[in-house]
Amino acid sequence: MNRIVRALVHNGLLWGLALVVLTPLAWTVKASFLPAGSAMTIAAPADEAPRDAVGFTLDNYRQLFSRLNLGRYFANSVLVSTAITAISLALNSMAGYAFAKLRFRGRDGLFKCLLAALVVPLQAAMLPLFLMLKQLGVINTYWAVIIPSMATIYGIFLVRQYALSIPDSLLDAARVDGAGEGRIFWTVVLPLLKPVLATLGVFTFLAAWNDFMWPLVVLTGNDAQTLPVALAILSGEHVQDVELMMAGSVVTVLPALFLFAILQRQLIGGIMMGSVKG
Repeated sequence: MNRIVRALVHNGLLWGLALVVLTPLAWTVKASFLPAGSAMTIAAPADEAPRDAVGFTLDNYRQLFSRLNLGRYFANSVLVSTAITAISLALNSMAGYAFAKLRFRGRDGLFKCLLAALVVPLQAAMLPLFLMLKQLGVINTYWAVIIPSMATIYGIFLVRQYALSIPDSLLDAARVDGAGEGRIFWTVVLPLLKPVLATLGVFTFLAAWNDFMWPLVVLTGNDAQTLPVALAILSGEHVQDVELMMAGSVVTVLPALFLFAILQRQLIGGIMMGSVKG
């Protein structure tokens, strides 16, 4: 009986927390379908609200993708986030495997230097990084956003910790059979890294999709802006259009939620397996 009561209390608390978290999102989605000026009217006290029912409309989304050209910014974010995720997974997986299983001079010292760089604030590295990209001539291009995220210390560390669990005997057997290091990585190691790469891929995509500060710095042209930057600019221009901005927020948030819903099993599995093996 006590176990049933504890389970009910536990589940009740979880459902209550879920409702607290989901309520703002539900209000945002609802407000995005309301006519202009209706969201604040619904939020007003009952004695001040009009008696007529407020209808739902798609005009806010039509304005975003026709008059405000949000589709272009959406495509920019998809392109940049996908490119960062694909390149980052390739480079981080190779670097993490090298630090975990390949023996070369200075390996441990170099890895410790990478870990020490984690304590450097991102803001302190923005100016030197901006000057380097300016010398390369890639400012106000997609490469200015992609290049700094092509490989990350966190990604290398995560893959390395997972790759340490791969048996050395498996790799030695492949070498005895005459396989080169490249073939060993692509045919033996990479399939074993799928759980951690799925987790890293979701984290990388979400970080790139939601990134605001760095695209704001390096993308000075309107045509190259990503969705978070464009939405922030639009919110300044249309600060009174609450419903329009809620529609923009839904367009920004839903792809991330959709990706998590599809890959949540791989994401949780990768985190759990990494914690067990680490």
